[in-house]
Amino acid sequence: MDRLSNTVRPYAWGSTTAIPALLGIAPTGEPQAEMWMGAHPGAPSRVTRTTAAGETELALTEAIDADPEGELGEPTVARFGHRLPFLLKLLAAGAPLSVQVHPNLEQAREGYADEESRGVPIDAPHRTYKDANHKPELICALTPFDGLCGFRNPAEAADAMEALGVDSLKPYVDLLRAHPEEAALREVLTAILGAEPAEMAETVAEAAAAAERLGGLHAPYARIAHHFPGDPGVLAAMLLNYVQLQPGEALFLGAGVPHAYLDGLGVEIMANSDNVLRCGLTPKHIDVPELLRIVRFEATEPGVLRPEAAPSGEELYETPADEFALSRFTLAPGAAPTELTAPTPQILLCTAGSVTVGELALEPGESAYVPAGETAEAAGQGTLFRATVAA
Repeated sequence: MDRLSNTVRPYAWGSTTAIPALLGIAPTGEPQAEMWMGAHPGAPSRVTRTTAAGETELALTEAIDADPEGELGEPTVARFGHRLPFLLKLLAAGAPLSVQVHPNLEQAREGYADEESRGVPIDAPHRTYKDANHKPELICALTPFDGLCGFRNPAEAADAMEALGVDSLKPYVDLLRAHPEEAALREVLTAILGAEPAEMAETVAEAAAAAERLGGLHAPYARIAHHFPGDPGVLAAMLLNYVQLQPGEALFLGAGVPHAYLDGLGVEIMANSDNVLRCGLTPKHIDVPELLRIVRFEATEPGVLRPEAAPSGEELYETPADEFALSRFTLAPGAAPTELTAPTPQILLCTAGSVTVGELALEPGESAYVPAGETAEAAGQGTLFRATVAA
């Protein structure tokens, strides 16, 4: 097994303090949004391996490429090819992320093939599909964590907008109340994203001022508007369920479900893909026709997940994803070591206390990679998350 050296991504929405506090280091003053653990080509973790030339640091992608079946195991290679199919992150939101949605696998393959056939450069700002994979994801809160997840009932969204007392919102309110659920949500989101920018900016400013005056259930939208003045995504956010996770609770985001993370620190795991379609709260390209094709226009409950405990002490977050499984262990001092050996590759992340995995001592924010089939057990006192491939 290997201790991982990981990259922290400095996205503008990141908290300046949450990841440094977990790691026990001084903040730099710059945002530290995500720490990536895995073999994503954009920022692969690094491991130290012993070779004929001595100890050598190399990217985890290089280690896997050199021996895919040895690192990933035959079952994982048979299902997903010569790549680690998941990416694990520490995610620290200090400001709202974009409202976004992910395609299903068929949509991703079709969209990627279409843009490839049309010669759209992979790094073009208007490129929608970066790869041919879907991107189911799970976020598990380490601190109180605020987010938006899925459409709420159109009548509830209409009530929230009407309470603001903004005349220019009345057409949206009427649409939400006049149509069947799917048509109402589709027409209102289409109208919001297609509105004339200057008029939309004025509507959002009035709505934000009213939300700040009202407070209560409207307060989150006032906070969002503070970060994105005039952005149509502020109104798109009002169509979604507002969710507050407590530590240990999680959300699963499947294909077609619009969502956004607003504030807090969590452990995130996802299929290894970059396919994101945005609906607002961003200066990046919004592909409205494609967005409207893949969004699921139906009201849903957020579906807060709590871990299911197994006799072994492992607490598993149940999801339908094939690419990943996330679980956690709460280790007590003096207890027998916890067996972790598995036929699939694993990334182990300590988030509290002090944990020993094999010969590696892990403190909060430190992680280890365990190749498929390699013997592993954990001991100590603290919390250990395990990311692996779903059975």
